[in-house]
Formats: sequence, C-alpha cells, structure tokens
Amino acid sequence: MIKIGVIGAGHLGKIHIRLLKEIPDFFLVGFYDPDPEKTLEIQAQYEIPAFPDAESLISLCDAIDIVTPTLFHHFYAVSGLKKSKHLFIEKPVTATLEEGKELIALEKEAKVKVQIGHVERFNPAFLALEGQELTPMFIECHRLAQWNPRGTDVSVVLDLMIHDLDLIQSVVKSPVKKVSASGVAVLSDTPDIANARIEFNNGCVANLTTSRISMKNMRKIRFFQPNGYVSVDFLEKKTELYLIEDPALPDPKWEEAVKIPFGSEGNLKNLVIIEPPIPEVNAIRMELETFAAAIREEIPVRVSLSDGVNALETAITVLDKIQGR
Repeated sequence: MIKIGVIGAGHLGKIHIRLLKEIPDFFLVGFYDPDPEKTLEIQAQYEIPAFPDAESLISLCDAIDIVTPTLFHHFYAVSGLKKSKHLFIEKPVTATLEEGKELIALEKEAKVKVQIGHVERFNPAFLALEGQELTPMFIECHRLAQWNPRGTDVSVVLDLMIHDLDLIQSVVKSPVKKVSASGVAVLSDTPDIANARIEFNNGCVANLTTSRISMKNMRKIRFFQPNGYVSVDFLEKKTELYLIEDPALPDPKWEEAVKIPFGSEGNLKNLVIIEPPIPEVNAIRMELETFAAAIREEIPVRVSLSDGVNALETAITVLDKIQGR
C-alpha cells in the first residue's frame, strides 16, 4: 500500500480524505491543516491522525496530496520533492510560472510521480470521447458558475477557465501561437468574468467564456472539425458526436445515417449522430486511483506536472492580456 498524507483539509481536502480512506491502494497516514478548529473536526469525523506540522507528516509518507490554497502549493511541493515523495497537487499547480518551472526541475531530480488535479479530464462526459479521433479547428467553451466566495483567492481565469485551457490543450496538442482576452472584476478584486481567444500553431482557434457571477451553471465544450462536430456537457454528463462522411465509405455506422445536401452542388453526405456510453465514475476518485496506478505500475501519470504548468502559462498569458500587458 502507498502511504499517503493530505495537506489542507478545506472543502476539497475533506473529499480527498474521504476517498483516500476508501481506495485500497492507499493507506492514509494522516493530515495537516493549520486551522485548529478544522483539524479537530476532521480528526473526529474521519478518525485519522492530525499532525502538528507538515514536515513530520511528509517524512512518514510515500506520497503527499496537496489540497491547500494555491499560494502554498509550491512551498509544500518543494518540501515533498526534496524528500523524494510522490505528489498529487490540486490545480492550479502553483501561483506563478516560475514556481511551476522550479517544480519541474525538482521532479526530474527526485524521479517521482507528480500528478496535477485537473479533474475535468476524468469527467465521465470527457472520458466518453476516448478512442474518438478529435481534430478540431474551432473550439467553443462556456464555463459559467453562480457566485460562491470559495475560490476567490484567485481570478476566475485561474479558478475556472484553467480547466478548459487544460482540456483544449490536451486535445489540440499544438503550441499556443497567440492569445487575446478581456475581463472584468465585479464582486472581487480580480476578474470574475473573462473571455479569451486562443490561436494555436496548427490553425485551431479556441474561444473561451468563463464567469463566476452567472445566474445559472454551465460547463460545455464544442469541438468543430472537418468531418463534423462534438458536444460535451460536463454538467449534465452528456456527449454527442455529429459526424459527416462520404456515402461511398464502407462503415457500419453509416447504415443509420441521414443523407444531407453538402456544399454548393448539393452532393449528398452521410450525417450520423452518435451518443457514446457515459462511464459511471467518480471523477475525483478516479484521478486519485490513476495516481496510485502510476506509482504502483511505474507508468506515466494521466495529468503531468508539465501539463499543469502549460495550462498555468496560458492562464497567466490570458490574465496579462486582460490587464493590458
């Protein structure tokens, strides 16, 4: 079993503690949180040891789960890496790009596994796309949330938009060429609503709109590509593929296709709508289980430290553009 400790017992930290107690690959050594009241509450609720400081917990573990506010990620990650501990770090990976790059250097020296908590990679609606060929040339993202003071220690770009930045970069797999963005601070000191246009070297363009002051919640991505369009609803856990192909292509899926006129000459094409099965998984549990598998089987993590730093770099560029830099 992998001996793991949790640093940070806030809203998400509690969820991680509960799930780590359930996952057979892990033995939860204990947790550390600087808040005495919170510490007593978690200690009583989950019947696990509370440590007086992070260093003593880190020393007894094989892996550390860092679920603190972003400002402290770098501090605890450095401490863990210098002791050659595997790390799970919640997103955003660090508060600054320089901190993230330092962790990459330390990771190479420590030769350990570091996974970043971009949990939407494990959303059942996104997992349903595994095995599908995605070659988008235009992407539309909407991530809207009702106001919640939790998470306002960072801008909406680092709190919410960074999810979609990670997702689209994992699909496009091309360097970012240009970023344009605008945003407004409404209820906090940093932008609460933002829009960004990301242009990639391969010609793909992504348009992202993110808000934490919306009247309703929405988490959708639509991928437009030469042979059709893919819709992913992360909130409703629903995925649809609208595929267009030449009728001459032999493929069983075209047997139920609708014939539609295509182009100026009205040539008929096949249109088929596919709703792939949605796996029934707990996204947070699954990301922690894949972290355990990476350690146990010595395989790559599903969301690497470099992935997290790449998403952070694009997010910081978006913020710079919003601030006119």
